[in-house]
Amino acid sequence: MFRHGSRLLTRATAMTWRRPFSTELSAEHSVDSTFVEAWKKLIPNTEPPKTPSAYMNPRPATPSSIPSKLSVNFVLPYSSELSGKEVDMVIIPATTGQMGVLPGHVATIAELKPGVLSVHEGNDVTKYFVSGGFAFVHANSFADIIAIEAVPLDRIDPNLVQKGLTEFTQKLSTASTDVEKAEAQIGVDVHSALNAALTG
Repeated sequence: MFRHGSRLLTRATAMTWRRPFSTELSAEHSVDSTFVEAWKKLIPNTEPPKTPSAYMNPRPATPSSIPSKLSVNFVLPYSSELSGKEVDMVIIPATTGQMGVLPGHVATIAELKPGVLSVHEGNDVTKYFVSGGFAFVHANSFADIIAIEAVPLDRIDPNLVQKGLTEFTQKLSTASTDVEKAEAQIGVDVHSALNAALTG
């Protein structure tokens, strides 16, 4: 059997393939126009989805030299306090401590705690009390500050702050559940920070 195997193998390779390849076949082109029109109406969108950054104006490139001003956007859920305002410095009440931001500051994300946000523009200093939020400092001397609540410091009534601090201190001492304790502690923290901002 093995003696004849080489002969059979040689004969099989010598045979020519009689069936034409698919490239040699003539293409039958028939288009069902009804199907094509129906498919065009139902064809899924294959474009990649747009992200929020697709709708934003691109940020200016990082300058080669440090600019003289810092551009600040300061927004609240219901209003925009500053939009592209060029200032000298911003002091942010971060959870890690007071953070001064100057032009050319390293890119940073900081969580805000209740405290005073100071915007320095020459000799003018505008102070806001913020209850919390986030600050995004970009390498191209832009800073985006997003606060939950903010009010100019000169509009705060010290008598109401003292009254609120007393009320929340009493609530904290009489709280029985964890939720009541947490709510009272937040009130004490915010009013203590308000009081410190007004007296300091």
